[in-house]
Amino acid sequence: MKKTYLLIVLFLIFGFHSNAQIFEVSFASSLIKEDFSGNVLLYLSKDNKSPKDIFVGLELTPVYRVVVNNLKANEIAVFKDDAVSYPVELSNIERGEYYVQAVFDLNLGDANIGSSSGNMYSEPIKINLTKDFNKVFKIKADKVIKPIKFNETEFLKEVSVKSNLLSKFHKKDMFINAAVSLPKEYYNQPNKEYPVIFSIFGFGANYKLHSGRSAFLEQLEEESTIVVYLDGNCSEGHSTYANSDVNGPWGDALVKELIPVLKQKYRTNGAFLLHGHSSGGWTTLWLQINYPKTFAGAWSSAPDQVDFRNYQNVNIYEADNIFYNDKGNMLPLFTIAGRIPVINAKDFYKTENVIYRGSQIHSFDAVFGGYDKDGNRIRLVDIATGEINKDALALWKRYDISILLRENWANLKDDLQGKIRISVGNSDNIFLNRSVQLLEKEMKPLNTNIVFSYVPGDHFTIFTDEYKKDGMQFLIKCYKNWLIKNK
Repeated sequence: MKKTYLLIVLFLIFGFHSNAQIFEVSFASSLIKEDFSGNVLLYLSKDNKSPKDIFVGLELTPVYRVVVNNLKANEIAVFKDDAVSYPVELSNIERGEYYVQAVFDLNLGDANIGSSSGNMYSEPIKINLTKDFNKVFKIKADKVIKPIKFNETEFLKEVSVKSNLLSKFHKKDMFINAAVSLPKEYYNQPNKEYPVIFSIFGFGANYKLHSGRSAFLEQLEEESTIVVYLDGNCSEGHSTYANSDVNGPWGDALVKELIPVLKQKYRTNGAFLLHGHSSGGWTTLWLQINYPKTFAGAWSSAPDQVDFRNYQNVNIYEADNIFYNDKGNMLPLFTIAGRIPVINAKDFYKTENVIYRGSQIHSFDAVFGGYDKDGNRIRLVDIATGEINKDALALWKRYDISILLRENWANLKDDLQGKIRISVGNSDNIFLNRSVQLLEKEMKPLNTNIVFSYVPGDHFTIFTDEYKKDGMQFLIKCYKNWLIKNK
């Protein structure tokens, strides 16, 4: 009787899927001459007609990954139930019609795998997943993602500087890129020099697509500016121009290699100001604090977590888990107006576990984390359980801006007084306002003179004309202070 019962249980568990759902993916011989080794990704979506272009973590659609070695053109990479998967194995996803695409990741330096230059991909096709698990779907990559073209004009120039610092770190040629927007009178006044505003985009943005569109940075009252749109993209996500154990010395490369080239090529007067939003907002603070003599002022908008006692609404120094609270309830990561949960942390992290690089959480891990003695990456969160890795905390503390300012203000105050403004929406979607509030509480007893501003809106709706005007007025004040000191 017991044996019969066991057989029934085993049948219920395994019998329905004796044949797993299979996708066979290959690439055309015309794309690359050498064999391919690396990660191959399979994207499925019921709604997005170009599934490789999903916003990872915010579009929770099925994604899968396998690793191949020395795969030749037209040979097959097999996706079945042992692929790294989200949300479930291929055989267990909801049946129905899907758009599907495959991407071979060459990891040539861009962040987002689905749009990284040089990656091989298949055109999206529509399939119908039924209960016929014997059906094999064949996908062929026959396209290569082209680099985004930079549209240079008389007043918009691209700068690309080979970084000796980054090249030495990564043991390959590495470049720092930016777009330079020149004032309209630049060529008519050949002896005039200009202040520079560095504009730093948030996660996922690209200077080639966005440069030249934000006119509000072009004037410091009557003074025209040169605007430099920095490129924060790197293979792990956003470099944030922080010197990092994983990404390398991006901050030093900017200050010691790119800025000297800008001074040489363009008529700058030596005043360098900073503005950025989201990850760019965090970058703005980091650069101002770590290179206080280089930069004359920083307006940080909705920066990523500035105090890790509120990292996605979790105190990483005290909490044990980032997926669940003490009552076992799932923790939200993305909300509507900071109140209504939309995406929980577990789903966000699990999706990124498939998209193994270039996504938001992996980007944080690369900037703040590091390696153990065996060369393995030290990550903050155990992807299987959500448990916080206490061994990672010492590494992360190095990048906790609140700790950095609290412990070093006595040495920094002479160079930082009056140079920092932080503005954020009261209803930020990822709780960034709460992190800013923690920082403000710590800064008041130190009389840091950091300006904190909280405005109506969330992470994406705060950029009103008044918001921009207030931020620019602060940079104008910083510039005037610079002029007084440098007359």
